[in-house]
This record gives sequence, C-alpha cells and structure tokens, in this order.
Amino acid sequence: MSDTMGMAAPPPSINSAAGNNHSRHHMMMHMTFFWGGNAEVLFSGWPGYNNMGMYVLALFFVFLLAFFAEWISHTNYIKESANHVAAGLIQTALYGVRIGLAYLVMLAVMSFNTGIFLVAIAGHTLGFLVFGSRVFKKSPLTAYAKASDLPPISCNC
Repeated sequence: MSDTMGMAAPPPSINSAAGNNHSRHHMMMHMTFFWGGNAEVLFSGWPGYNNMGMYVLALFFVFLLAFFAEWISHTNYIKESANHVAAGLIQTALYGVRIGLAYLVMLAVMSFNTGIFLVAIAGHTLGFLVFGSRVFKKSPLTAYAKASDLPPISCNC
C-alpha cells in the first residue's frame, strides 16, 4: 500500500495551464480589518479592484441596507382593529424582510473592510435616530402605545 493512496492531487490551475497568470486577480480572504477600496462585498468581484466609484456605491448600498433594517424594525403598519390572521402574515413578512436585510449587512461586514463596517454602523445608528428614538416623535411614548409591529432585534451573545 502506498502512503498517497486515497489522496487526490490538487487540480491544475486554469490560468497556469493556459499560460495567462495576469488576466485574473485573486482576492485573498481577509481575516482582519483593512482599509481600502479593493474588496469584495456580498458578490464575487463587486465592487472590484481599483474602482473607487463602485466602492463608494458599495458603501452607499450597505448604508441603505442597515438604514432600511432599522426602518422596518420601527414600523407601525398594522392597525389594532386588523384581522389577526392578516396582521400575523404581514408581521411575519416584515420580520422576514428585516432579518434578510440584517443578514446582508452582516455578510457585508464579514468582508472585514473598515469602510463597510463603519457605514453599516452609521446606517443602523441613523436609522435608529430617525425611526426609533424620541428625537422625531411628535408625542411621547406612553405605556400603552405600541412602539413597533416587530419585536426588537436581540443578540444572544
């Protein structure tokens, strides 16, 4: 019996086989925070390499995702007199959208790009300021007022 039995050889590189090593950039997965516009956020190859305009668009996109997650977290679309089945379905749909947005923000932050991290925090913070805090409320919250259709996001850390 051979020591290599059952062990497969690594597949040949497509670029090296074609003799074209400079045609594609290979992105190293960062495991620490880094600055810079050369990142991949949410999608392979996006925003790309040395493309500051697309990087700024990615920053804006992540900011909006976080902002809208806070907006949905503090909505009051369901009337008190609504049918409980319809209200439950609307509440469930809103919850699904909110969790989807929150997971997209989390995946974007997992790019370990410091700019993406900062705009995610800024989006959540500004969203809470506008929709969740008392700064823009016309009347003070009472003990009987419903704050939101959805329960608060909790961290089970």
